[in-house]
Amino acid sequence: MIDKIVHSIAEALAGVRDGATVLMGGFGAVGQPDELIEGLIEQGARDLTVVANNAGAGRVGLAKLMEAGRVRKIICSFPRSAGSVVFEELYRAGKLELEIVPQGTLAERMRAAGAGIPAFFTPTGAGTKLAHGKEVREFDGRPHVMEHALKGDVALVEAWEADRWGNLTYRESGRNFNPVMAMAAELTVAQVHHIRDLGEIPADGIHTPGIFVNRVVRVARGHPWS
Repeated sequence: MIDKIVHSIAEALAGVRDGATVLMGGFGAVGQPDELIEGLIEQGARDLTVVANNAGAGRVGLAKLMEAGRVRKIICSFPRSAGSVVFEELYRAGKLELEIVPQGTLAERMRAAGAGIPAFFTPTGAGTKLAHGKEVREFDGRPHVMEHALKGDVALVEAWEADRWGNLTYRESGRNFNPVMAMAAELTVAQVHHIRDLGEIPADGIHTPGIFVNRVVRVARGHPWS
């Protein structure tokens, strides 16, 4: 019997190793798997490369993980935003590496990883510093930059509900980077607010099929927009 539901955050994060590349869903605080991030701090993995839309805010969630000294590098689109104090402190001190990737390119690099596409060309970034050192080709008279798929060792995602097969549904704007990240990792762990019986989630309401999900853990409902 397929049952991907685990009973604790610790069990959900078992085996995450030092040096792992960790994809973290969310758009700012919306859809960010905060309970899993807290659990990752307790779990102790370090020297991590984190892929996220932004570099955290305040001193909670991703920012707290960075402040704990667990992150070596962050790959994101918006490192500086309101409240990104921890990122700025660490980056200015030379304690954190940064790779900036345009938002659409970031999403497509992970989608490509999930689809088995090793690389693709995009006009985004052509002629800028973001294209430095990358292959550039011309298509239809426009330069395009080759970008490589971005695969994670682990994806931490947040969903509204799941069943024991790992099928996920996101709620409203919580459906941001979470679906593409869930597809792009060797180990995908989802924190959810509701566990449904098999068949209770309508087929057309499943946003991430369970084939992409390895572990599901239920957490207490957090933000009203989650």
